[in-house]
Amino acid sequence: MKVKPSGKASPDKDELNLIKLAREYSDEDKAREMLESMRWPKGAICPHCKCDDVYKIVPNPNSKRPGRKGLYCCAACRKQFTVTVGTVFEGSHIPISKWLMAMFILCSSKKSISAMQLHRMLGITYKTSWFMCHRLRVAMTPAEPVEPKLTGTVEVDETFVGGKGDRTTKMSRLTPVVALVQRGGPARVKVIASVTQKNLGAALNEYVSKDAVVNTDEHPGYKAPLKNWKAHHAVNHSECEYKRKNDDGSSASTNSAESFFSLLKRGVYGSWHHVSREHLPKYANEFAFRWTHGSATDGDRMKALVPCAEGKRLFYRQPAAATVAL
Repeated sequence: MKVKPSGKASPDKDELNLIKLAREYSDEDKAREMLESMRWPKGAICPHCKCDDVYKIVPNPNSKRPGRKGLYCCAACRKQFTVTVGTVFEGSHIPISKWLMAMFILCSSKKSISAMQLHRMLGITYKTSWFMCHRLRVAMTPAEPVEPKLTGTVEVDETFVGGKGDRTTKMSRLTPVVALVQRGGPARVKVIASVTQKNLGAALNEYVSKDAVVNTDEHPGYKAPLKNWKAHHAVNHSECEYKRKNDDGSSASTNSAESFFSLLKRGVYGSWHHVSREHLPKYANEFAFRWTHGSATDGDRMKALVPCAEGKRLFYRQPAAATVAL
C-alpha cells in the first residue's frame, strides 16, 4: 500500500533540538565547548581587552591547584577568563548544561514558560529558576542605543497589561506598553508611564527610522510626532476599519502589532499569571526577541541569544531596577 506524503519536510538530523541537547550535551565539558563555539565562532576572544591572542590553560591533574576547566589566558592583558566571563552567566554556580537547556526552552516557548515549570523540568530550586529566567530576559533586551532602527512599513500600537479588581481600581493597575513591529522583520517594545504624545513620540524616535512608513490606529497622540516621518497611515478601529487599501497599492493596518500583543498577553495570563510593573520591560523584551527571530529554528534562535548575553550582568540583590518612572 502506498503512503501519501504528508507534505511536511523531515527535520534535519543536524538541527539542534531538545532531545539532542539533552542526549549529547548533558556532559559539562561538551556543554562548555558548545557555548564557546556559539560565543566565539572564530576562536576565543578576551572579554577584558577584546584581544584574540589567547591561549588555553590545560589543568594539571597532579597539581594541588589544577585550575578550572575551560580556563583561558590573554597574552595581551594577562588576565584569565572562561566563556561565562562578561556575560549574564558570569558568577553562576548552575552547570552550563542546564543553562543551555533553559535557553533552548525559553527561546522555543512561543508563549513563554513560568519559572515554576522550569524549576520542575531542570531539577533546580524555584528561586534559581526565577533568577535564570530574568538573566536570560536581560540578554534578550537590546543594548542601547538600539541599532539598526526599524524601516519599511512599521506598525505601532499600544495596549495595557495587568490590572485586577473592580472598575474603579482596574485602570490604575494597568501598565501601558507600546509595540513597534516592522512588517516581516524585527519588533521593538517599550513600557511607558502613560499613553501621551510625548511618550509615543519618544518611542518612535528611539526605534523607528524617519524613512519608514508608519501605520497606527486613530489615537491622537501619534498625529503630531509622525509629521516628520515619510508617511503616516491610520486605521479607524472605532468604525471597524482594520485594514485599508491605500492609493499607492500598499495596505494600512496594525494587525502585526496586535498579533504581538496577543502573544504577550497569553504569556501574562497563561504562563506567568501576574507581572509587576518593574519587571514588565524584561518580560516584554523576551517576546520581542522571539518575534524578531521568528523565522529561525529553535536551535538557531538559541544560538542568536548567546552573543546578546555578552556585556550584560544582573545581580540578584537588585533584579527589579525599573527602566521607566511609573
